[in-house]
Amino acid sequence: MTRILQIRRGSTAANDNFTGCAGEITMDTDKNTLRIHDGHTLGGFQMARADMGGFDITTVSDEFWSSLFARHGVASPNIFDTNTTPINSNCSYLDYILGDIVRPRFVQTFLVCQNAACGYATGDYVFAFGIGNRTNPHPNITHDTDGYHLNLMTGNDKYWVSHRETGVPTFVNDSDWCVAFRLYC
Repeated sequence: MTRILQIRRGSTAANDNFTGCAGEITMDTDKNTLRIHDGHTLGGFQMARADMGGFDITTVSDEFWSSLFARHGVASPNIFDTNTTPINSNCSYLDYILGDIVRPRFVQTFLVCQNAACGYATGDYVFAFGIGNRTNPHPNITHDTDGYHLNLMTGNDKYWVSHRETGVPTFVNDSDWCVAFRLYC
């Protein structure tokens, strides 16, 4: 048998004068919105509807973000790209040595077009790529006496990029592309 869930509902005025239990949901029948209650706030908290306009992140001030990062101790990362290295599908892995100068927190891998191929222009950065059946591969980061290493495991598989217009994976020629890493330190 089908079960029906029915929640408290009432006009805007009725909701404004109601303090629901913690976690209780009520419906404002005038505005067709929901309100979430915490057990002590009169009227609860109205939830936004998608058709009433939503939150626009571009309106948030730079001061807000600076304050947020300062409160949570998150420093803005230094971001830089490594030199490019030609891709080689006949190799089982690519080892890029950073040394001890840089200690990356996070690394992204991307391809750089060297010749017009798959609808991309020379110099385009492409983050939507894969190797064999793996999508958006990330390198393993290791450390030894030579410093930090970025190891991109390729398994002798061919590289592919998502076609710029169709998104279809398209295998590429090794000579048309180089690989590079974006470091967040």
